Amino acid sequence: MTDDDASQSGRPASDVPLDLLKERDAFVRSFLKKGVEYTEQLLRENGELREELELLRADNASLRTQVASDDAIRELISTVDELRRERDQLVQRSKKLEGAEKEQQGRQAKIEQEINDLANLYVAGFQLHASLSPRRVVRHVCDMLGQLVGAEAFVVYLLDPDTKRAVPIAHEGLEETPEPIAEGTGPVGEAILTMLPRISEDDLHGGSLEDPVAVVPLGAEGRGVGAVSIVRVLGQKKEWANVDHELFQLIGHQAAVAMIATNLYEPEKGPQESLRGLAEKLRQ
Repeated sequence: MTDDDASQSGRPASDVPLDLLKERDAFVRSFLKKGVEYTEQLLRENGELREELELLRADNASLRTQVASDDAIRELISTVDELRRERDQLVQRSKKLEGAEKEQQGRQAKIEQEINDLANLYVAGFQLHASLSPRRVVRHVCDMLGQLVGAEAFVVYLLDPDTKRAVPIAHEGLEETPEPIAEGTGPVGEAILTMLPRISEDDLHGGSLEDPVAVVPLGAEGRGVGAVSIVRVLGQKKEWANVDHELFQLIGHQAAVAMIATNLYEPEKGPQESLRGLAEKLRQ
């Protein structure tokens, strides 16, 4: 083909054949399409990776939260255990303090009881020697038996030196009048003769005149001059207390001395005249 022919056909002689252009364009379109598809695929995969990353981050945050929660729970459990141990220690200390307090209260109650008993003994001894009247001394003995010892029924006997019989000089709580008792006869007579008390530790409410629950001899310088016979005690009294035995000794030794002193005292002479000659006797 000549240049004129080429001019007449309307395309330059250096142009690429039409088939090659089509192939080139198809290749370019195919390449671009694949590039777009690849790009889109990369974007999709990138998006999926981002989603997975967000999920992983969320899972990681959840795990962190769970770990933190587990740590908090473990710390809470540890705190609870520590509080329980402290509570147990406080309970033990509280029990020890409670026991010590009860022991202290028991000691204090015992001391208060001893002080009260000593006060009763002091008052009883003081009253026995506070009067020079025989009637008042006997009244004091009866008051001691009823108010301090808790005797409900009792008899006070005094030994007659001529007949050697114990004569009742006072009694309370009895329906029958007590009779005189020979020295050495029955619990009362034996107590006067031997100067040994007879105290029952069993039934304190079932006594009688013939078999009293307690007999306390009254004596001076080792010789019996009378006795106190307790037939029964008050209903609320179940046993003898320590102070009761102390009161028995006080009554047994001091009541007789007080009775002898009041019997020797002569009211018409008065206390000063009654002491006349005492200084001379002390100098002998």
